[in-house]
Parts: sequence; C-alpha cells; structure tokens
Amino acid sequence: MAEVVIVENKDAAGALVAEEIIALIESRPDAVLGLATGSTPLPVYQALRTRISGVDVSRVRGFALDEYVGIDPAHPQSYRSVITREVVEPLGLDPQRIHVPNGAEATIQHAGEDYEAAITEAGGVDLQILGIGTDGHIGFNEPGSSFASITRVKTLTEQTREDNARFFDSIDDVPMHCITQGLGTILRARHLVLLAFGEGKAQAVADAVEGPLSAILPGSAIQLHPHATVVVDEAAASKLKLADYYRYTFTNKPSWQGI
Repeated sequence: MAEVVIVENKDAAGALVAEEIIALIESRPDAVLGLATGSTPLPVYQALRTRISGVDVSRVRGFALDEYVGIDPAHPQSYRSVITREVVEPLGLDPQRIHVPNGAEATIQHAGEDYEAAITEAGGVDLQILGIGTDGHIGFNEPGSSFASITRVKTLTEQTREDNARFFDSIDDVPMHCITQGLGTILRARHLVLLAFGEGKAQAVADAVEGPLSAILPGSAIQLHPHATVVVDEAAASKLKLADYYRYTFTNKPSWQGI
C-alpha cells in the first residue's frame, strides 16, 4: 500500500514535497526528477523557489511526463514551454539537462523508444511527481491503459481535449495526439509522489489507493510500487476509509524516513 500523507492544504503539501526533493538533491547532486505539468504540482514548484537558494542544482536532470504531438515547442502551451516557465527558469536548472518527449511529427514513430532510451541512459528517475485526473488518469494514460505500457503516442479523448481547450483559443487548436510516458515507465521510477487537492479528486484518490487494481483506473498502478507516497489535502482525503490510520502512522513514523 502507498503511504498516504494528509495535510491541511496544498501549500503544506508543496512544502513537504519540496523538502523531500531538496534532501534528494543534496544527497545526489545529479538527481533525476520526473516532472509533471498542470495545476497540481505548482505548489511544489512554488515551494522550491523559496527553498532552493544555496542548493547546487547545476547537475540536476529531469524528464517531463508528456507532450502534445505536432505542437511547436515554442508554443506557450507546449509542455516544453510550461516546464521551462514553471520549473527550469525559476529554479535555475540547466535547460540542456531537462528533457521533454519529442512531439515533432517527422520523428514521432520512434520518439517513444528514443525517450525510453534517454531515461535508461540517465539511470532512471529518482523521484516522479504525479497528479491524478478525476477519471484516475496519470500522465496522458487514460482509463484502459496497460500497466506495462511504455512511452508511446496516444489519441486524446474528446473529454481531455475539451478540458484542455481553456488553454488554447478553441478546441480546434488542441492537438489530437500526445506522447506520454507509460504506466510501466512511471513504475520504474524509484519514488512516486502523487498529489491531489480538492473534493473533486476524492473519489479518484480513494479508488487509486484503496480500490481494486484495474486498468480502468490507471492511478491504481501506484499500488504496485514499493515506494509510493500520496500527498493530499483534507478534501481530497474525504473518501479514504483508512484516513485515521494514515494520519496516525505518518504522525508516529521515524523522522529520518522522510516521505
């Protein structure tokens, strides 16, 4: 079972995870981070901005979860741009060490294999940040994704395109395809940190942590991981049957264990 940490709010979650990341970098200066986009991980990145001063991040490496296919990397809504804007520049990371799947149509047929090879060459991801959708998706692994899946091209569902249309001029501008790390790729990271905030995520969190292992809920794949931490606010924890147990065990665990 994943360790579940229930905190007061998203700012407390961001601070907790940021401290774990800093401890990782201090112990391994060339740490490899798995970077998620969207609104969920923003409290972590914001907390890192206020805590990273004095920490040598010159050798830190990173791999983004996904990218749109056929989008100009310079487009403000490409995940290359988002990662640069929200993570690389504010934290002072070396942009040459931060990788995003290549969504160029000219090379898309082997882009998944190329990305898998790059992650392997880097020695694998040390800490992977994850969010979860209301339908249980992680990355762009929609319901039905194989737990053994690797980085590959996926067709976005109409619902996902509608959800993401708010970032574009219209839904017609939202790409039809994406390239995403697979569930199997994600599970190879040494530490998974899944964040969720708000009542709207409560059912997905409960199903992922306490429900049956099922491809219909991709987030349940975290149950297969030996070191998965789920950090949620009170609202997102509201449907967890063992919430009191999670609070008790986190309060009483040895401090040196971290999360």
